[in-house]
Amino acid sequence: MIDISESVMQFLLAFVVVGPLLGAAAALLPAPPGLKGKSPGQAVLRHGVTVTGVVLAAAIVLALGFDHDHPSKMQATTDISWIPALDVRIHLGIDGISLPLVVLTALLTFLCALYSYFKPPTGPSPKAFVALLLLLESGTLASFAVLDLLLFFLAFETVLIPMYFLIARWGGEGRTRAAWKFILFTLLGSVVMLLGLLLIGLKAGTFDMVALATDNGRSLTASVQVIAVLAIGIGLAVKTPMWPLHSWLPDAHTAAPTVGSVLLAGVLLKMGTYGFVRILLPVAPHGMQTFAPYLAAFAVVGIIYGSLACLALAKQGAKGDLKRLIAYSSVGHMGFVLLGIATMTPTGVNGALFANIAHGLITGLLFFLVGALKDRTGSTDLDTLAEETGAALYGRAPRLGGLLAFAAVASLGLPGLAGFWGEMLALFGSFEPAAGLSRPAFLTFMAIGAFGTLLTAAYMLVVVRRVCMGGKERETPALADVHGYEFAAWTPLVTLTVLAGLWPKALLGLTDPAVQQLLAGGTR
Repeated sequence: MIDISESVMQFLLAFVVVGPLLGAAAALLPAPPGLKGKSPGQAVLRHGVTVTGVVLAAAIVLALGFDHDHPSKMQATTDISWIPALDVRIHLGIDGISLPLVVLTALLTFLCALYSYFKPPTGPSPKAFVALLLLLESGTLASFAVLDLLLFFLAFETVLIPMYFLIARWGGEGRTRAAWKFILFTLLGSVVMLLGLLLIGLKAGTFDMVALATDNGRSLTASVQVIAVLAIGIGLAVKTPMWPLHSWLPDAHTAAPTVGSVLLAGVLLKMGTYGFVRILLPVAPHGMQTFAPYLAAFAVVGIIYGSLACLALAKQGAKGDLKRLIAYSSVGHMGFVLLGIATMTPTGVNGALFANIAHGLITGLLFFLVGALKDRTGSTDLDTLAEETGAALYGRAPRLGGLLAFAAVASLGLPGLAGFWGEMLALFGSFEPAAGLSRPAFLTFMAIGAFGTLLTAAYMLVVVRRVCMGGKERETPALADVHGYEFAAWTPLVTLTVLAGLWPKALLGLTDPAVQQLLAGGTR
């Protein structure tokens, strides 16, 4: 930790949120200011790398200046009246729950911009691509930093339009249908969520999330809490996505460009689960307790459903798409996050937050690797990949094969890597759920979730065998191995996956005090 004044911390957080928005506007100018390239397209892509790099640097300094001795305290806060008639405020702040998500978002967006600079997207104007990428970053970062319900909703919605266009204009086959499915599902969920947010704000007399968390639902009747949790929970569940509201996700991932898939899996899905932790758990605890068993039931169904879908796609002879398989794996992984939240215990919620970060790192890496395979072979179809990679991807592109195998075993939850801790803590939380929840029911959910981890191992190992170890022995030309820019984009994800697995205290030390205070009734 370094000693940074509160005013500087406030500026850094405001810059992290607003900086990408200003960068998006600058990207649309005739020439990005101060940057030159061999072509206008290269110049604007370099602008994207510069802006996201500066935002990442600011997020890292913000993390270094964060008071790690008091992670439950809201820090770098800005509180300015915006709409006095509704008591809506521009209220920003971070604590141990939101800080890791802010840094993860800044990191993944920078890596996507760097990857796009060396591997420019094929399609319309690079200016629009960079502007949309930066707008997406600004909306996502704002979602994790704002402390007002209506501002949270605005930030939550801001990300939908850029992601829609990234899929619709730079995606692959079926992109138009996938983009429309994405926008319709998420918008309909958001309309219901807005009604719930308005109900809470109007009944409690404030939209301030800190004040509402401190009140801990005392100003809301039980019936209001139940209605609010149902409405807000539907909107958040669509974004997570929770089974059976997940059907937009496989299509969106399959059609999206590589960087779109990385950001969709790495950060956008986290906005839904973050809303459960930041809003519903502290603001409407009675309503959450009412719906917690149903949330857990949907979560474990999602775990099994996602795993079985992946196993069906992975098996020999199936018409399986590797991007689609990884998308379905996200349904299962996010099921563990929802299960941890549903326990309403510090152990379970900490596991959910840890699994969020682990999923962002590992699945982001997986989508980068699948994008690289598609660039080299022209397909993400598993049969085609097994044919194109020949006797063994290990032999034709050893570094690429090794990275794919590493990401696969990290995704299946191998001990010592980041994927292990979140799922384990979510299951431990189910062993002893919060008071008032049925322990036999949650023990059942724990057993089903544990079986899901075995299915995850099964389909990931099948993928490694088919793609990396290949089929018939024959002479095949070498594939291009990992390029320098790919190495630069993927190394941070590999490193953080290992570090988080070996030293989970680095993340749990941030989240646990904040979660303890949040569940006890307040955040100061």
